[in-house]
Amino acid sequence: MESPENPSGQAVGVGRDAPATPVDVDTAVLLLGAGVTAFTHPLLYVKLLIQMGHEPLPSTVGTTMFGRRVLYLPGFFSYVRHIVKVDGSRGLFRGLSPRIMSSAISTVVRSGVKRQVDILSKKDDLQTSLSKVVKETSHEMLIQSSHSSSSCGMFSCMVKIFKEEGLAGIYVGLVPHVAGEVLFLWCCNLLAHIINTYAVDESFSQASAIRSYTKFVMGIAVSVLTYPFMLVADLMAVNNCGLAAGLPPHSPIFKSWRHCWNHLSNKGHLFRGSSFFFRRAPVTSLPYIEE
Repeated sequence: MESPENPSGQAVGVGRDAPATPVDVDTAVLLLGAGVTAFTHPLLYVKLLIQMGHEPLPSTVGTTMFGRRVLYLPGFFSYVRHIVKVDGSRGLFRGLSPRIMSSAISTVVRSGVKRQVDILSKKDDLQTSLSKVVKETSHEMLIQSSHSSSSCGMFSCMVKIFKEEGLAGIYVGLVPHVAGEVLFLWCCNLLAHIINTYAVDESFSQASAIRSYTKFVMGIAVSVLTYPFMLVADLMAVNNCGLAAGLPPHSPIFKSWRHCWNHLSNKGHLFRGSSFFFRRAPVTSLPYIEE
């Protein structure tokens, strides 16, 4: 049977330029996200171990650009070699499955909310630029909050945590995590809006290109300021949960996330794990180094 044709002679439904459906786009994004998650997992795995304060390798003595001798903690590649030596290459991908599930949940929720935001935006074209930023940021905040509370772990882990620690145990560390996400979104979006509105001149030929990168650059800058919230959230998630990393002598038992924050601040560890290379040992942990 021949395919039906339109007046121009082209078969109906088999045009090469047929627009992609939302389902096709979501599927492509999910597959791409899974690939990126798998590729970057070793990086985040090492970062998590460093955040926990796990330092299986000794520090090395180095010098700064001014010739001062300091102690450097092992970097990313030293950590990777150690993991491969102990657990093999598969050890670098420990915990990958829940990360892929978390990424998929985030993608689906974000896509659905974004479509609704686009529909509402088309209905209200008279709102000011600032009000658009506030509305979009509010929706992003809801997305991040719902994603944070829904991706706490795999089902079997959640059942075990619920039996041992109750419902509150599943959401340990949620407050600093959500606080960090909310602070990051508002600071990043508002700063990008202010810079694009008042600092970028319309007469400049590359104004549109600069505006497209402003939010990305602001995200990098703001993430440095909100990093301690993410660190505290990760530490609270494992604190006093039965794992050696969350129990003395490796870690004190924290009464609350604020207790954890104060402890890290006093030790000079609030940014532990934020750098993978040239990791200088905190001043409080430096032994005497003979010149």
